[in-house]
Parts: sequence; C-alpha cells; structure tokens
Amino acid sequence: MPNKNTKETVYIVAGTRTPQLKAGAKRGDFSASDLAVSAARELLLGMPFSAEQLHEVIIGCVMPEAQEANIARQVALRVGCGEKVTAWTVQRNCASGLQAIDSSINAIRSGRSELILTGGTEAMSRAPVLWNEKMINWLAQWMHSSGSHRLELIAQLRPIFFKPVFALLKGLTDPIVNLSMGQTAENLAHHFDIHREEMDDYAFHSHARLAKAIDEGVMDDELSPIVNSKGEVIKYDTGLRRDCSPNKLSKLKAVFDRKYGSITAGNSAQVSDGACMLIMANRKMVDKYHLQPLGKIIDCQWQALSPAEMGLGPAHAISSLLKKRHLKLDQIDYWEINEAFAAQVIACVRALNDKDYCRQKLNLRSPVGEISEQQLNIDGGSISLGHPVGASGARIVLHLLNILQRKQARRGIASLCIGGGQGGAILLEPELSWSKT
Repeated sequence: MPNKNTKETVYIVAGTRTPQLKAGAKRGDFSASDLAVSAARELLLGMPFSAEQLHEVIIGCVMPEAQEANIARQVALRVGCGEKVTAWTVQRNCASGLQAIDSSINAIRSGRSELILTGGTEAMSRAPVLWNEKMINWLAQWMHSSGSHRLELIAQLRPIFFKPVFALLKGLTDPIVNLSMGQTAENLAHHFDIHREEMDDYAFHSHARLAKAIDEGVMDDELSPIVNSKGEVIKYDTGLRRDCSPNKLSKLKAVFDRKYGSITAGNSAQVSDGACMLIMANRKMVDKYHLQPLGKIIDCQWQALSPAEMGLGPAHAISSLLKKRHLKLDQIDYWEINEAFAAQVIACVRALNDKDYCRQKLNLRSPVGEISEQQLNIDGGSISLGHPVGASGARIVLHLLNILQRKQARRGIASLCIGGGQGGAILLEPELSWSKT
C-alpha cells in the first residue's frame, strides 16, 4: 500500500450506470442491490483485473430493503469480490453517491486502499411501507403475551391501527423544520421570485436535452442495459417524455402548496430506481493495469445551511470550492447541478450571481458570477431522467466526466443539494491524453 499522501492524485478509471427506471404504480422489478450488481458486473467485465483484486467497495444508498443491511457488502460478494474484500455503505441523503466517492478519495489518499469499486444505488419504488406507532405498540404487546390476553388484544384492534406509514414520504420531509423537500423549493421560488413559467420552461428543456443526447448516442458510453421481469431489454432512462411541452406542464397542479404553490410533479425530479458504479484508483494501479482513466478528482467540498432552504446547498458548496481552489467561475467549462426541482437549480444560479446573497450568506465581497445555460446540465438531468437518491451523486460525476471528454474541456464541477440542509460539490478534470479516439 502507498504511504499516506493527502495530495495523491485519485483517478476515476471507468463507470457505468443502469437506465433510471421511473417508479410506477407497483413495486419495481429490481432491488437496490440488484441494480448495483447489474452495473458493477458490466463495469468489471471491462477491467483487466478481477473483482477479487479490488481493495474495497464503498456504496451510497438511502433506503435499502430490510434484507439489504450493509448493501455494499452484499454487492461485493455477489459480483465476486470474495470474502476478503471489505465493503461498507454510506448515507448522506441525495448526495450518498457523492459521499461514496469522497470516502473513496480519503481511503486512497490515506493509504488504506488503491483500487475501489464505488458509486450509489437506490430502488425508490421499493421504499418500505411501515406500521404506525399504534400498531407497533399493539404488536409489541402481542409478542409478549399469550392465551386469553391475546384475545383481549384482538378486541382492542381499531381500523386506525392499519393506517400505513410511507417511508418515502417521511424521508422526503425534514423533521427539524417540518417541511417536505417540495416545500423548501417553494421557499426558494418565493425568495428569488421564480415564476411557474420559468420552472416549466426549465423542465421542458431538461426533457428536450435528454432526448437529443439519447438520439445522438452520447449516453451510450455510460449506460448498461438491464432486462426486466418480462424479458424486455431496457436501454435508456424511462422517465423521458418526448411529448413534453410547456403547455402540458402548465396544466399540472401544484403538489406541495395546492393553493399558492408552483412546484408540480412536472418541474420536480422523478422518483426512480437506478444505480451508478465507478472504479477509482491511484496512479500506481493505473500504471500497473495500463488503465485509461476518464479523469481525476481535484477536490470535494461540503457545506451546510438551513434545512428550510436546502436546495441552495450547491451555491454554498460551489462558492466554497472555488474559493478554496482559487478559481473563478469562468474557469469552469461545464456544470452538473442535480435537478431536484427546477426552482432549486434556478435559485442556485441566481444566488451565485446575487451580490446581496453572496455577501450575506456566502461571506463574499462580490458575486461569484452567472452560470451559462449552455454550460449547465447540457444533456438534461433528474427532472427528465430521474433521481434515485442514493445513485444521483455518482451519476452526475460520471456524466460530467463524459462531457469533459466529449467537449475536450479543461474542468467541471458537479454538485447536489441535500435534504437536511447541506450541499456537496466536486471538481473534476478529464485525462484527455487517455481519451478515446
């Protein structure tokens, strides 16, 4: 193993992801571990080393099923890493996939590992449905009783006991400020005077950009098809709506503030299932296996803010990252800001270019600057292709590296907002000398 070196270059060697599958009216075909295994197997097939030669597996996941405790270990064993490769799972809400990458950076730079399988996975369609507190208390008494006492307990059952608790809805609500993620987006829309038409127009362009990217084949390098229970091969993200239009979007009703709100299902990220897996390595492993990296990680930054304005997390993380690396906004060629909500992405762009916000909230003397729409989410985002929360952080990193390679660009930043009031951002540079011809 290498000596501890906090400045050691960390490479993203390769990556692949499953199509992101829009959650429907029934439980999805694949568990979170199924999705991760599908992507990881495809990725490892293209590597000049076996799964057993990995040093570690680190995967982000927010809502694994009950039988998927420490899902990373299950994935490691299922893809053939053997019993001796350690594996662990991380959770940082929507940025869990990015947290897995950051944890891998630290593992490599600390000298603990040199070659890591990392990424994120989520099956939101399989989010648990739970008993409410009344039923849980009743069941606890049932388990600790017998005979006639159980007959008494049966008589105490009430219809309200059977009211389910949906873990997905609970998970998308912040218990500290008692606001859903959609309500926090409404806060941003109000603060930055973002109108419904702007949100719907942004959402429309997300679908249009994804459709164009698929048609031009630019997604093919990162996608690994998956076969569902009907034997159908799914090649692309199923949330894409080619018939999407501002007019159709305008007819949708607000979800989180039905009387005055503007946040709808159409201008929000889709609930979906998917996984994205990456191989990360140090220079020694790159040379040993004659690997051709997609790019290298320069830095990763995390910031926190009020949970009531969690969507502004990227503005905080991006400004901090730029300041730390002594970079100006115009030195970044392409950006991926996860599309939790159209209002949230628009708010981040406005916040970075607002002198009052930058001075009062980001402690800057002047605005960071305005991100051009020609540089931001150029192939669509979570509004059109879905947001499996554990996977999105890894997906936007993989896709940004592919953009940098495709455009022969210098550097890019990928960022996400995080429920609970945080933001994460990562600075990437492509390895153009190793790019595909």
